[in-house]
Amino acid sequence: MSQYNNRKNNERSDSRRQRARPLAAASWRFNVMLVVILAALAALVWRIVDLQVVTQDFLAGQGDARTVRVESIDAHRGMITDRDGEPLAVSTPVITIWANPKQLPTDRTELTRLAQALGKNPSDFINHVNGLRSRGFIYLHRRMTPELGQRVLDLDIPGVYGQHEYKRYYPAGEVTAQLLGVTNIDDKGQEGLELAYDRWLTGTKGQRRVLVDRKGRLVRDLHLMQDAHPGGQLHLSINQRLQFLAYRELARAVEEHNADAGSLVMMNARTGEVLASADVPSFNPNNRAGMDSEGLRERVLTDAFEPGSVMKPLAMSAIIDSGKVSPNQVINTSPGYVRVDGYTIHDVRNFGRLTLTGIITKSSNVGMTKLALSVPNDTIWNRYNQMGIGHSLGTGFPGEATGSLPPPSGWSAAKRATLAYGYGMSVSPLQLATAYTTLANDGCRLQPSLLRLDKKPQCDQLISPETAHKVVNMMETVVGPYGGGGRANIDGYRIAGKTGTVRKVGASGYERNSYRSNFVGIAPASDPRLIVVISIDNSRKGGYYGGVVSAPVFSRVAGPALRMLDVPPDSDAAPYNPESPAQQVKDAEQAREITGLQSRQAAQEAASGGTND
Repeated sequence: MSQYNNRKNNERSDSRRQRARPLAAASWRFNVMLVVILAALAALVWRIVDLQVVTQDFLAGQGDARTVRVESIDAHRGMITDRDGEPLAVSTPVITIWANPKQLPTDRTELTRLAQALGKNPSDFINHVNGLRSRGFIYLHRRMTPELGQRVLDLDIPGVYGQHEYKRYYPAGEVTAQLLGVTNIDDKGQEGLELAYDRWLTGTKGQRRVLVDRKGRLVRDLHLMQDAHPGGQLHLSINQRLQFLAYRELARAVEEHNADAGSLVMMNARTGEVLASADVPSFNPNNRAGMDSEGLRERVLTDAFEPGSVMKPLAMSAIIDSGKVSPNQVINTSPGYVRVDGYTIHDVRNFGRLTLTGIITKSSNVGMTKLALSVPNDTIWNRYNQMGIGHSLGTGFPGEATGSLPPPSGWSAAKRATLAYGYGMSVSPLQLATAYTTLANDGCRLQPSLLRLDKKPQCDQLISPETAHKVVNMMETVVGPYGGGGRANIDGYRIAGKTGTVRKVGASGYERNSYRSNFVGIAPASDPRLIVVISIDNSRKGGYYGGVVSAPVFSRVAGPALRMLDVPPDSDAAPYNPESPAQQVKDAEQAREITGLQSRQAAQEAASGGTND
């Protein structure tokens, strides 16, 4: 019995142990899973803390680096206008296409599509791109029109991007090219007024933060960081209509006379503002392919030359003001030449006895020489110096010529004499026009201005109004029946002028067959409003005298200009008319006289270094 009970007890114990083993195993697995879950939860919590707290700034920065960009906002360059607000230089929007070669597709079909949209040869373009695969940035096309640029971007080719920029455009083209100058491909001033006022014209770029997708396309603007400020406007003194007129007639004269070049400057006689400044040859600033460097020069401001006889009225004003010469004095110029310091100074013929007015009318070198030697040594030099010869005009134009006026110390009589008729010195066309403001503005010299003036400027009273009026009256005779500038006459207006023909200086001295033809005109003479200086370089056809080559340009330019400016006529005198039978007879007689004198004059000039005109 007892054995039976022991077996039963053993069987129950075994049964309990067998039931306990699965429960223990299940409990162990539960604990393991619980630990794993808790560990995973702890890791997740730590990761969340790490992402949101510990490395938040780093991760945010990495995300922004891939999707957030700071883009510059281009500010367009300031506009340049004429005095009436007409645009002379404007900035137009363009698109520059650039690429990251590392992101560009290698598929030739895609690259061919891109090349065709850019207007490039596909084979050359693909070879060029493949050779630059190691770079991170290349320009594909600078300054495309917005329409063409957008077509390229619409191809949606990876690695191709667009940048909005501005390109300078000059509506007047070659008419104002040298004065305005040009900008480079980055829209920075390189020549002319674009360079002189580059800081004023250049705008200040802005900045904005934007969100882009993986292809660099704009998703949305995030916020504006800095406003863009466009460049300042520049209002020139130039009148666009007068500028076009001046350029057209100057180009016509250069072509007619087969000349090397020509310059013309028109100045407001009351304010000193430059109304027109034209130079030939010129260039097209909107298309500079094949541009000749000769066309870049703003000769009106940068070229200096010996002016010749156009200086005689200015010297005459000094002689009269010296008080050493009577206004009614008569000078004997016979026999048509005079010896000074071993040099022979000639007139083109023997003019005999001449008044001061007659000396200007006939442009007598002998008369001016005798007058110059009768006044104190520095009389004429001081007047030229006061008028700004040999000094900067202060326009700020790059490369502005100062001219030259050698100091009078140790001067010989011959040097004093040649100075009186415009040799041994040099001026620019603008310097010459500025000097003439002294005569045209009642003896008060005006400072030249390339910018529009809003009020009447101050001037320097250099000579008496009476002397200025006397000299202007003398200059009227130059365009009269006995002077050499009759072709400068304008219907209905009294004109004062002075011709000048100068032998050019070469490597071995004065050249025998190369001349500069000059003319200075004031209109109307009764109440001057315009001063015009014309200089034609090396006329090879139709004569070379200033009265023949340059004076007609004055008539064709100043006449329409006076009417455009509503200047009332002050004379009933008939203009020079080459079609008039009487004028044709007079011109034929003058031509015969000139032909007869030219051979003799060439020999005379070799000794005297000057010409009469």
